[in-house]
Amino acid sequence: MALMSPLIAQFWSLVIGVVSGLLAYAAGLPLPWMLGSMIGNMGFALAGAPIAGPTKLRPYVIPILGVMLGSAITADILSQLGGWALTVVILPLYLAVAAGLSFYVYRRVGGYDPVTAYYSAMPGGLNEMLILGGEAGGNERKIALAHAARVLLVILFVALFFGLFLGVRSGANISNWIPLNAPSPMDYVYLLGAASVGSWLGKKARLPAAAVFGPMIVSGILHAFKFVEIAPPSVFVIASQVVIGSIIGTRFIGATWRELRRDMGLAVLGTGVMLIVAVAFGAGIAWASHMSISQAFLAFAPGGLTEMSLLTLAMNQDVAYVSTMHIIRITVVVGVAAFVFGLLGKRIAKQTKEP
Repeated sequence: MALMSPLIAQFWSLVIGVVSGLLAYAAGLPLPWMLGSMIGNMGFALAGAPIAGPTKLRPYVIPILGVMLGSAITADILSQLGGWALTVVILPLYLAVAAGLSFYVYRRVGGYDPVTAYYSAMPGGLNEMLILGGEAGGNERKIALAHAARVLLVILFVALFFGLFLGVRSGANISNWIPLNAPSPMDYVYLLGAASVGSWLGKKARLPAAAVFGPMIVSGILHAFKFVEIAPPSVFVIASQVVIGSIIGTRFIGATWRELRRDMGLAVLGTGVMLIVAVAFGAGIAWASHMSISQAFLAFAPGGLTEMSLLTLAMNQDVAYVSTMHIIRITVVVGVAAFVFGLLGKRIAKQTKEP
């Protein structure tokens, strides 16, 4: 029975995710399956319900989303690669400004110790920042909560703002629903091959977010050259979004309301600063590159790669452009964070010891 308990806890998380997703879909929220399951599980987690995130399913559902995102890549989109250079050049500056201001919030306003504040302020790489921050002596719980809150808040802001104020809608409906019998047997071979081969190649190449980026690349190639011209069936995509949303929501398990009020308040402030910076840089890129501000903003929004890519697809923006910028963002943050911390290590350690 003891062995079954974790499975039952994960089962109930998925039940909450499905029901919450249905309610969000009925309410007309954008990206309802992920957003609904995320909010529902967060509520139950904070209430102390005996649930657990279905993390064991993550390696299986993430490649499905990668394949779906890759299905939006066409030869026309790939021909626009040269127009992305300005964003790539500006991106490191955006990261430095966003991280610097967020660090100020966590350190000066929140009173976090320098190590915890530093790794909480990084705009990307939740798992990597948690590991690096813990090894450096930071408070892992605060770092984890800061990043979980960042992802959740960015998704809420982007989805609700564009959905409620700009009229964007997403989710399966009659016009875009892909039934199980729509792909041919050969289509299934290509789609499954993109998921499995892409995941393997991504890990071998040590790509950031390999489970989603690898399948997205392989799927993009197959779709660009028209080996396959259909996305994965909608039921698989919805199931994947429910799992991802449930995992994000259950990251708040064990958090007390007192802890949440303080740390979530700081996260709102820190993430708000990042979003303001993202809007400013997005507006500049939109003006200079003659693209929509929604697309430019999504490229800078400090959310998760998978979540931002899904929102981009829902808004009919350029998935390849936005996903590539987030891959670069995550790579830069993960690669540079520890290096910069090493340069500032003595100073940070000295501040940590101060009363």
